[in-house]
Amino acid sequence: MATNSSNDVLRARSKQNTLTTTQTLGENQAGQEFNIATDALVITLPAITANNIGMEFLFRNTGADGNNIITLSPASTDSVNGSIANAAADSVAGGVANKDWINTKATANKGDWCRLKAVATTTWYVTGGVGIWASES
Repeated sequence: MATNSSNDVLRARSKQNTLTTTQTLGENQAGQEFNIATDALVITLPAITANNIGMEFLFRNTGADGNNIITLSPASTDSVNGSIANAAADSVAGGVANKDWINTKATANKGDWCRLKAVATTTWYVTGGVGIWASES
């Protein structure tokens, strides 16, 4: 039988951040969740190195439907890979270095989200999400 302490729920919580400006994240912010209700923000991801493989970030659109474009920008040598299943057509990341992963404004819904995990040097993978996201062309 597992022993639970009264603050287990508090320890299991992810830190919530509300972003209102374009910014670059540091690897020390891994494990946090980022809520974005401001249109046209560009969030630059930390460069993946052998020392930070496994870091993970969650991004959530908290703006009004059709109001926010959220751009997740990997380092110039990194790529975003994977897909998010959708009813009409899956959102598929192109896996090309230095190409952004974008929650498209016209189809954005409050609550769309995406989780990215660094699984190898130069490789971010989509490990979960909801909504229409697209690779930069």
